Amino acid sequence: MIFRTHHSPLFFLSDVRILPNTISPPLTLPTATEKAIPAWLPFAVLGIAVIIVSSSAIMIRVAQQEGVASLGIAAWRLTIAALVLLPLAWARNRPQILALTSRDWLLCVLSGLFLAVHFAAWISSLAYTSVASSLALVSTNPIWIAMFSWLVFREKLAAGLLLGIAAAVSGSMIIFVADANAPPTMLGGDSLLGNTLAVVGSLAVCGYFLIGRKVRATIPLLAYIWIVYTVAAIALMIAASASPASLSGYSNTAWLCLMALALGPQLLGHGSFNWALKHVSATIIAIAILGEPIGSAILAWLLFGEAFAPLQLAGFCLLLVGIFLASRAGSGGKSDD
Repeated sequence: MIFRTHHSPLFFLSDVRILPNTISPPLTLPTATEKAIPAWLPFAVLGIAVIIVSSSAIMIRVAQQEGVASLGIAAWRLTIAALVLLPLAWARNRPQILALTSRDWLLCVLSGLFLAVHFAAWISSLAYTSVASSLALVSTNPIWIAMFSWLVFREKLAAGLLLGIAAAVSGSMIIFVADANAPPTMLGGDSLLGNTLAVVGSLAVCGYFLIGRKVRATIPLLAYIWIVYTVAAIALMIAASASPASLSGYSNTAWLCLMALALGPQLLGHGSFNWALKHVSATIIAIAILGEPIGSAILAWLLFGEAFAPLQLAGFCLLLVGIFLASRAGSGGKSDD
C-alpha cells in the first residue's frame, strides 16, 4: 500500500507501505508482551501528530523570513535528524550496517539523493507559492507512483485509482490556474515556479519511496533511515556550501525553527504515525496524513493571512480527494491491514 505525507517522506511496517514526506522510526517497538492500550489513545496520538507535521511548512516559512536560505533549511533539518538517530542506529543495528553489501550502499545513497532533491525542491517552493498549494502539490506522489507502475510495469489501474488520478490532476491544474493570478507570498515570489518546485519535490520523493520499498526487504528500518538521512544531509550541505546560501550566522528564532523541524515533524510527527499504524487501520492513517496540508493551510491563513481564493480552494479540495481515492484504491479497498 502506498500513502504519503509531505514532506514529506516514508515509513514501512510489516507489509504496509506508508509514504510520507519523511521516514521516521517507530516510537516504540511491538513486543509479545506489550500491554493493551486504551482505544482512544491511537486517535489522540494521530491528532497530535497531525498538529506537529502541520507546523512544518509554517516553521520553514518563519525561518525563510529570518533570512535562512531554503537549501540551508533543508540541510540543517536533515543533519540534525541524522545526528539524533546516529547513536540509536549504531547501538541497535551496527552489525547489520557493517554487513551491508556494495549494492545495498549504492541503493541507499541513491535513495538519499532523491530525498535531498525532494527537500530542496519542496522547501524552496514555500518561498514562491502559498503554503496550501505547496503542501497539496507535494502530496501527489501516490498519483505519480501509480502512473509510473502503469507505464513501466504495465500494472492495471483500478477504477478507484483512475478516478483518483483524474481528480488529482484536475485539482492540480486548477491550483496552477488559480495561483497564476494570485498575489505573491509574503516573501514575494513566482507561484508558477513555486508550484513547479513542489511537483518536482513530489516526483523526487517517488524515487526515494520506490528504492526504499526494495531496500527495506534486507535492511532494518532504523539503519535505513539513518543512512538515507545522512546521505541526504551530506548532499544538501555540499549543495548549500556551493551556493550563496549561508549555513551559519542565523538568529535564535531561526535556529529554534531548524531544531524544531528536525525533532518535531521529521522525527516525532511521522514516528507517531508509524506507531499508530499498529493500532488503527491504514485507511485511518491515510485520512490523518491528509490532515497535514489541511492543517498547514489553516495555520498559514491564521498566521500569514494566506486566505483561499474560491478557485484555489476548489482545486485544493479536489486534489486532496484525488490523493485519498488513489491511496484508498492502492489498499485494495481494505479497511484494515
